[in-house]
This record gives sequence, C-alpha cells and structure tokens, in this order.
Amino acid sequence: MLSTTTVRTFNSLGHRAWAKTTNKNLKLDSKKSANILRAIIDEIPKKSQGPLWDSYWNVIHAVGMAKALGYIPEGIYPDANHLCPQGDFHASLEELPDDLTSDLIDATLTRSIKQAYEGLIDYNDQVYMPALFGTTLPRFPLVKVDEYQDLNPTNHALLDKLVRHRLIGVGDPWQNIYGFRGAKQGGMQEAEAKFKMTACSLSQSFRCPSEIVRNVHWRVPHFTYTRTGGYVENLKRIQGTDFAEDSAILCRNNAPLFRLALHLLSAGRSVQVAGSDIGPKLLGIMRRLGDTETSAASLLGAIDDWEAEKLAKQSTTAHDLAACMRVFASFGATLGQAISYAEHLFAQRGTIRLLTGHKAKGLEWQTVYILDQGLIGHSEQELNLRYVMETRSQDRLFYINSQDIQW
Repeated sequence: MLSTTTVRTFNSLGHRAWAKTTNKNLKLDSKKSANILRAIIDEIPKKSQGPLWDSYWNVIHAVGMAKALGYIPEGIYPDANHLCPQGDFHASLEELPDDLTSDLIDATLTRSIKQAYEGLIDYNDQVYMPALFGTTLPRFPLVKVDEYQDLNPTNHALLDKLVRHRLIGVGDPWQNIYGFRGAKQGGMQEAEAKFKMTACSLSQSFRCPSEIVRNVHWRVPHFTYTRTGGYVENLKRIQGTDFAEDSAILCRNNAPLFRLALHLLSAGRSVQVAGSDIGPKLLGIMRRLGDTETSAASLLGAIDDWEAEKLAKQSTTAHDLAACMRVFASFGATLGQAISYAEHLFAQRGTIRLLTGHKAKGLEWQTVYILDQGLIGHSEQELNLRYVMETRSQDRLFYINSQDIQW
C-alpha cells in the first residue's frame, strides 16, 4: 500500500473532520440520545411523564434513523444540507409518530446537534455532522468504498465531499437488506450514472460450495463457486437435541427464535441469542405492562392491547414484538417470571447461535438452519434477505419449521 493512501471508516474520517471543524477534543458517548431524551422528560412534571416514557424507544430509534437519512428539524440550521423532508422521514419510521412523539424527536435532535457543536457526539454524529453541516473534508483523486449497498443517504452525502475524480464501489445489490435502518435502495445503480462508473461482475463465491450456490440461483442465476460439495435439505422433523453444536439457526422474526432458544435451554443445550438491540427495548415495554405479580392471563391481555394500539399507528414491528412477549408470557406464571426468562435468555453466551437474518449478514457457519422460511416476504428487500440467509453456510444448509421440531 502506498504511503499516500488513507484507509478509514466513514466514522473515523468524519470524526477527524468534525473535530477540525469545531476545533474541539470530541467526546464520544454512545448513550448521548438516551441521555438527552431522559433530560427532556425529567423537565416535565412527574405526573405528566407517562406518555413521554411510552414513546421512549420510538424516539431513540427515530433519532438514529434521522441521522441516517439526513433529516434535520425544520426551521433550524437553514444553511445545513437538509436531505430528508419531515414527511418522508416520518414515513420511514417503524410507526407514524403522533404529535408528542414528533416533538420529542425534534427536540432530541435539536439538542443533539447543539451538543455536537460543543464537542459531544455519538457514533451517528461522526457521519451526520460533517456530511450535513458545512464541514470541509479532504478530496481524493481515487476513493474506494466497500459494502456499497449498505450506504445510507448521509453516507452518500459524505462521500460526495470526498470524491475528486474516480470512485470504485464494491458491493452486492442482492445483499441490500438494511432499508429499515436507512440503507439507500438502488444506491449502486445510481452511483454508476452519477460517477460514470462501469459495472464489473464479481460473482464467484469463496464461502459457499456448489450445492449452496445452486440453491440460490433463483435469486442470482450467474452465481458460481470455487469448490464442489455442500448439502441442502428440507427437514421433515428433527429432535430438539439434534441441532449441531457451533451451528446457527436463522429466522426472519425474533419470536420463533426466542421460543426455540428457551426449549433448547430446557433440554440442556448451550445457546446464544443475538438480542443486544431488541432485548432492552422488549424488557422496557414488558415492565410497563403491569406489576411483577400480574398473571400470565392478564399479561396476554395487556400485550394484545399494546399491539392493537401500535398497529393503529401503522407500526411495522408490533407483530414481532408482541409475539416475542407472548413467548415469555407462556413460560412464566407472572409478568415478573416472564421478565426473568427474558433476562436469562439474553444473558446466555452459548455455542448454538440464534439470529435473525438481518443480524447474520457478514457471518458464516459450517452448519446453518433456516427456521420458518415462510415468514420471509416477497418484496425486493425480503427476497434479498432470503438470499443472505441462504448464503451463510460453508457446508450444510437445512430448512425446518417450528412445528416439526420434536421434544
């Protein structure tokens, strides 16, 4: 590598640029948005705080999405690069925000931007601030970008400030699965026209053997392999004790994974559920459904009411979250016990990995099970997700439905 070559992540490059813009030693705080939101809620009389706390997780998610899409609250920083109008931003969220939630989102973002100018940032700010708020970045005659299909609009805005002449993007359009967190659909094709790029195919897999590759020709017909072998099978039944050690079980939704993981634990198996993001959110919702002695029957009723309320707001995640809570309710006699089961499960660090397809991207295992494939939809993003899940295997790929697992 030439001594003149700079190798950095978007975050690292943006961090340096923002530090130079503000002329401050930046302090990085991953809980910045949460701290701001708590401070805003604490400013309200305690008796009126309930609805604000009910919106907590929606606001936290929305602030992250705002920084990915390039939304800036209207009426502030007119010279900044406002990439996303409020209507488009609201339409991208897990549920349409009511006026209170919308105000909380804007208030949190406004304080966050102000704090970023004062030197306090989070990981999202490392790209959001230099991309949209007038920062001067170094321009390079040649820029190479990996995982191009995952870039969000704010990434693209930062990239526009870096490219002086040529751009090389490496990515797989069939692995564009992160639209729910802001990844730009069609970004690779758009770049071809914008930067006058020539598309070159890199269709050979070094992970997947021939049988795994042939199994995804439904999505990528030109996909080829470097080694023969592999195995694909639709299992009609399997004993719960027969799942291979050091394997991965992938599913479109969380709830089937949580149920299977609890059964595996009961059978003495070692599991690990990828729940670092959904775990705290799920536990936070459950704790607000009643006190610890709330019976399982009453808890199920509260979950139904919560789901109905969220669906009325056009939530895209309410079904899965409610299904997850019902799983834990079915294992505990009270809300307190259900929460204990959830906490115990999320604390496990075992050898059988259980993940959603989105969390599995970029990972690989010798043996992969795809659980309840019928949950995968038929949109472009969903078909891409199926393709990603089916190409995580280095050797053996099995399909199994929850009702066909014997205990």
